[in-house]
Amino acid sequence: MSASTTDTYDQVGIREDLSNVIYNVDPSETPFISMAPKTKATSVKHEWQTDTLGAAIDNKELQGADASFTAASPTVRLDNYTQISQRTAAIAGTTEATIRAGRDREMNYQMLKRGKELKLDMEHACIGLNNAKVAPAVSTAGELAGVTSWITTNTSFASGGADPTGDGTDARTNGTTPRAFTETLLETVVDGIFTNSGEFADTILLNATNKRAMNGFSGRADSTDHNVATGSIISAADVYKSDYGDLKIVPSRHIRGRDALVYNKSKWAIAFLRNMNSKEIAATGDAEKRQVLVEYTLEARNEASSGLVTDLNG
Repeated sequence: MSASTTDTYDQVGIREDLSNVIYNVDPSETPFISMAPKTKATSVKHEWQTDTLGAAIDNKELQGADASFTAASPTVRLDNYTQISQRTAAIAGTTEATIRAGRDREMNYQMLKRGKELKLDMEHACIGLNNAKVAPAVSTAGELAGVTSWITTNTSFASGGADPTGDGTDARTNGTTPRAFTETLLETVVDGIFTNSGEFADTILLNATNKRAMNGFSGRADSTDHNVATGSIISAADVYKSDYGDLKIVPSRHIRGRDALVYNKSKWAIAFLRNMNSKEIAATGDAEKRQVLVEYTLEARNEASSGLVTDLNG
């Protein structure tokens, strides 16, 4: 190459080559709250009722016999407390005045991220924690009881473990000897759900390790396309063919590794006292401030339609 040839090594003023797309591969899926029905809460103490049918009896009467009466069993009144979750962003005025790659307004971009993060927080509260409900007070944040605090009828746990009361007032006791996830453990819980509930489960929610363990289960079918969450997730989902019906296998990054949740999606709901919403916070200096906030709780409509294999070493 001639010394008189102008090349890029000597040139001044070449613009930087920065893509106008921002790539973010961090997981943002929230299968549990995405698949759960949504309802309205009207107080920080959200209440609902459950009921059961009487057991089948040997029922025969003499001709002409008088009718006999038994007292009706009352419904069960349950409750959970709403939890306030928030994410915030503060952007300096100078930042908004600059030209940025990949987004127009920095605040809009940051609020989009905060909204996704808030959904992850909600998913974590519902299935990633083993917490009892806490009533809000002057110096105490309200806390919802997650899934593991409600399920008590159809469970399998290791030595040292114990079921909670089943009304959200206490957390379940973790077993002291974690074990591998086996088909026998799953079948025990599935049998219980069929026996104790008129509405069978439809979904198995578990982490990657335990999902991989299910690859060796005899009841696992080949992957087929399923609408695993109407309007939110349509993907290829593995299916476990139980003796009582198909169960879609949905992987979760947020469920506790020790848990495999077998549940009926329609029997768990997210109740919103305040829907997720963003608002501007009064500026206290040369910065724009915004908050995205939600107030919600978990409604356990009837835990007997679900089950839990827990104390796994996943």
